[in-house]
Amino acid sequence: MIAPVQPLAPEPPRPSAIAAVGLLPRETLGDRVTAELRALLVAGRLAPGEKLSLRRVAEALGVSIMPVREAVSRLAADSALEVLPGRAVRVPVLTQAQFRELTRLRLVVEGFAAEEAARNATQEQIAAIAACEARFRDLASAEPPDAAGAVAANRDLHFALYEAAAMPTLVEMIERLWLKAGPILNLDMRDEPRRLKGGSAMQAHAALLDALRRRDPVQARDALQRDIAEAAAHIAAIGRLGPESEPGRSTDEARRPPHIGIETMGER
Repeated sequence: MIAPVQPLAPEPPRPSAIAAVGLLPRETLGDRVTAELRALLVAGRLAPGEKLSLRRVAEALGVSIMPVREAVSRLAADSALEVLPGRAVRVPVLTQAQFRELTRLRLVVEGFAAEEAARNATQEQIAAIAACEARFRDLASAEPPDAAGAVAANRDLHFALYEAAAMPTLVEMIERLWLKAGPILNLDMRDEPRRLKGGSAMQAHAALLDALRRRDPVQARDALQRDIAEAAAHIAAIGRLGPESEPGRSTDEARRPPHIGIETMGER
């Protein structure tokens, strides 16, 4: 008589390979320095053409030079900073062609965000945007206008709007655009405070807020795009942009991201 076959015991589940990785640090010093420099660029507190001393950045943030090099390397890869011959680090000066391209992208991407905000914003978010609009209006209307305060309020208004679109990936895309646009846009506001009082930005912001309250995506997009387009036209007209290519460099070379050796990046 043949003995019955005993069923095989089930194999224990194999541990996932990802489980062997272990916990990673929540945030490195390089992440923190990158976040600080990104915030300065987006807020326009670093001007086009401004050179950065890595050593001074490290001293100001209380870190060693290595995380600053790491942060600059990341931002240069995004074309938000550039490393020049001689290892100097500076905020790029956009060419006219680069600025036109950036403006066209902003019109599409940020215009879409305004549409989605008009559809999705909560009452609390609209109230927060209204508070930013009121703060911008008060600072821009002061005598003399508070240009630095208005710049900060303008940034807060725009990103409160984009957050209200309820699309985190979209906000990340816009932040990357503002890394390049922030310095020139906000320098324009700081150096031309006369444009703040009763200017196009104030009118566009009021129209945008009205469209949000009426849940009108088309009007919200139009108001936001008018804000972008009129500021861009003014910047292009006053000669704040660089030449199409730098002397001694072809157009392709001027646009090519620089090779960065972290171990040799300037510390001056």
